[in-house]
Amino acid sequence: MAKPSASFTCTACGAVHSKWSGRCDACGAWNTIVEEAPLSSGPGAKALGKKRGKGVVLSDLSSAEAPPPRTKSGLDEFDRVLGGGLVPASAILVGGDPGIGKSTLLLQGAASFARAGLSAIYVSGEEASAQVRMRAQRLGLADAPVRLAAETNLRDILTTLDAERPDIAVIDSIQTMWLDTVESAPGSVAQVRAAAHELVSFAKKRGTAVVLVGHVTKEGQIAGPRVVEHMVDTVLYFEGERGHQFRILRAVKNRFGPADEIGVFEMTGDGLAQVLNPSALFLSERDQPAPGSVVFAGIEGTRPVLAELQALVAPSPLSQPRRTVVGLDGGRLSMILAVLEARCGIPFTGFDVYLNVAGGLRVNEPAADLAVAAALLSAREDIAVPPDVVIFGEVSLSGALRPVGQTENRLKEAQKLGFTGVVAPSRSKIGAETGMTVRQMPDLTAFVGDMFGAD
Repeated sequence: MAKPSASFTCTACGAVHSKWSGRCDACGAWNTIVEEAPLSSGPGAKALGKKRGKGVVLSDLSSAEAPPPRTKSGLDEFDRVLGGGLVPASAILVGGDPGIGKSTLLLQGAASFARAGLSAIYVSGEEASAQVRMRAQRLGLADAPVRLAAETNLRDILTTLDAERPDIAVIDSIQTMWLDTVESAPGSVAQVRAAAHELVSFAKKRGTAVVLVGHVTKEGQIAGPRVVEHMVDTVLYFEGERGHQFRILRAVKNRFGPADEIGVFEMTGDGLAQVLNPSALFLSERDQPAPGSVVFAGIEGTRPVLAELQALVAPSPLSQPRRTVVGLDGGRLSMILAVLEARCGIPFTGFDVYLNVAGGLRVNEPAADLAVAAALLSAREDIAVPPDVVIFGEVSLSGALRPVGQTENRLKEAQKLGFTGVVAPSRSKIGAETGMTVRQMPDLTAFVGDMFGAD
């Protein structure tokens, strides 16, 4: 019988190759192809094929089950991102840039859960226990009932966790863990995948909530195979700019709550302080109205957030003008510039364009298109947008303005912060009881003519 040959699989896209290569032909990723062991075809496999399994209990869709119990930490922003609190036997993966504050956040979170009555263990594979204690003293957490360990051998860690049976275990980080049954270096694809599988399996079998810290690549993705993100229940990204004190915890996957939910923190000398009203914080340093400054009413998860978009348009001496974007998708900027030129006759050729979201927030929703267009036109025409007006709406390639969801929540947040006017697409559901001056626009041409006096 022919011996089954090994296959090589890309951990980024799942494409199967007949031999190893440094670059995946399907997705173009580098160093993502790993060898997969072939399925056994010996006597054991034949015996398994003849052996009957036991039946699986089936239920219908109308079966009612109690929601999973949750434990709140007392950090409202952290609990919000988790979906309302920590769920037992859940597996959570937290990623972020080096030095952004992942260890500080999870140490504060572990201390909060421990003070709430849960037994917590913090395992560090990157720092000694003395270093973690120094951080705890600086954060004022020295009296928190959190037990520490500095270890990278996953077999020893699992044995300890099985004996202690904590309610929550923090593993910092998954890239430093190693299994003696896997013949590769710590941090390799095989080690990360095997270690994550063992920890997630332990969480499900023993009822312990396991929090894994993951490093990120230069592209901003969690390092290691993408299958790790599929294993866990929740994937959180800790974002922020080094030049800003704000940090944003964003849920990109959550089986126990809404995805794209955010929690806002401020980095202080005493650790991370939660920000309960991020809109007021992002707009706190807004000066007098200036050309290129527009307030956008956005939605992050279930939370309305107001953010200031800043644009600068200046003549360029270069043959290819610059297009620099911070906090937004560069592709959306290129699309809006093309629509302004093709549908409204407003060219940006020969101009450098700079676009920024103030405060270090990152905006991903298409509802920011109209606010971006307003900021660009305001900067180009040197006309300031009224400071008490918020703008939102999606711009299509035809120049039409499309309504966006959760209009009521956006307006409530704007009204709470003292805004009295709103510019939105004409088909947006805005009631007369809002008490705000509403200007609804059918398309981008009408918006340009109404706001900036262009034909």
